[in-house]
Amino acid sequence: MASRPSRPVTGRPGVVARHTRAGRRTPLIVIGVVALAVAGIAGLRLVPGAPLAAAGEQPTDQQDTDQQPSWRQPASTPTAGLSESPTPEPDPTLSPLAVAPTTVRLAGIDGWWSWAMLDQRTGEIHGSANLAETSTTASLIKAWIAADYLRTSAEAGRSPSDFRMRQLEIMIRDSDNQVAEELWQEIGRTAATERMIRICGLTDSHSSTENRWSTTRLSPRDVARIGACIVDGRAAGAEWTDWLLTEMRSVRSPGDFGVIEAFPADEADEIAIKNGWVIRDNEQEWHVNCLAIGDGWTIGVMTRFPVDRPYTYGAKICREVAQQLRAAATASAGS
Repeated sequence: MASRPSRPVTGRPGVVARHTRAGRRTPLIVIGVVALAVAGIAGLRLVPGAPLAAAGEQPTDQQDTDQQPSWRQPASTPTAGLSESPTPEPDPTLSPLAVAPTTVRLAGIDGWWSWAMLDQRTGEIHGSANLAETSTTASLIKAWIAADYLRTSAEAGRSPSDFRMRQLEIMIRDSDNQVAEELWQEIGRTAATERMIRICGLTDSHSSTENRWSTTRLSPRDVARIGACIVDGRAAGAEWTDWLLTEMRSVRSPGDFGVIEAFPADEADEIAIKNGWVIRDNEQEWHVNCLAIGDGWTIGVMTRFPVDRPYTYGAKICREVAQQLRAAATASAGS
C-alpha cells in the first residue's frame, strides 16, 4: 500500500490527522546481525514478535508472569453469537455505516467468544447473546489508561512533558507494558477503573481483584461503550481526544490485527484500534480482545481459547465478526 499524506484536522469529533499504516504487514527483514552480545540476544527474545524469539514462542503483551494472578472465570459455554435483538430496518434519515448489526455465526470455534457493536449516531448496541459477559482485557485497557492520564492532567492544569508523551505513544502504538504499569500507579490503579465505569456509563465491568490493569474485567458491550467514550471526548477530554485517536490509528505490529483486517487498507487506516492478547497461565488460555472505532461505529470483540492455539486464532475471530458486519452493511445498502 502506497503511503499517503496525513489528512488535516477536520471539524468532526474524532476525525483527525493520522500516521498511515503503510507497510504495517510488511515482513521484517533482518539485513545483517554481527557479533551480538549474549545479553542483547536475550533481550530481543523478550520482545513480542521479535525475530529472535524462540521457535514456537508467540507474542504476548501480558504483565510479568511471576506476578500473574489466579482468577476464576464465570461458567460459560461457547455461544453461536446470535444477535441480542432483531436486525433493525435501516433509518433512511441516517447516513449508512460501513458496518451493520446482523446475526454473526462462526462455525467450530474452540473456546468462548462474544461481540458488540455500538451505533454512535443513535447509541444503540447490538451483539451476541452473551455480550454482557466479562473477560480480562489484557492491553486493550491501555487506551483508557492513556485517556484517563491525559484528561486528569488537563483538569489539574498540568502539561505532560515531551518524555511522557513519548511514553504514551509507545504504550498505544507498541503496547509497552512498563509504561502502562507506571501510569497505572500514577492514575490511582482501581480508582481509574471506577472513573472509567462512571464516565463511560459501563454496566457490566469491574476492577481487577488483584488491582492490576491487565486483569480488569470488561464485557464486549462495555468495550464498545469505551470506544464511544473515547471518540466523543469524555475519556481523554477536549484537549487530547484527537491526539489519542491518532495514536490508536497508528498501532504497529504485532498489535495491528483483528477488526481492521476486515477492511480495505485505505479504510483500515481511518479506524482507531487497541487490542489485547495474553496467556493466562493458570487457565492455560489465551485472552485476545479487539476494540475498533470507525466513522459512526465502535466494535468490541472478546475471546478465550486454549493456549495450544496461536494468538492469531483470536485475531481471526475478531476479523470474521467484522467481515460479517461489513457484509450486512453492504447488503443493506444494496437492497
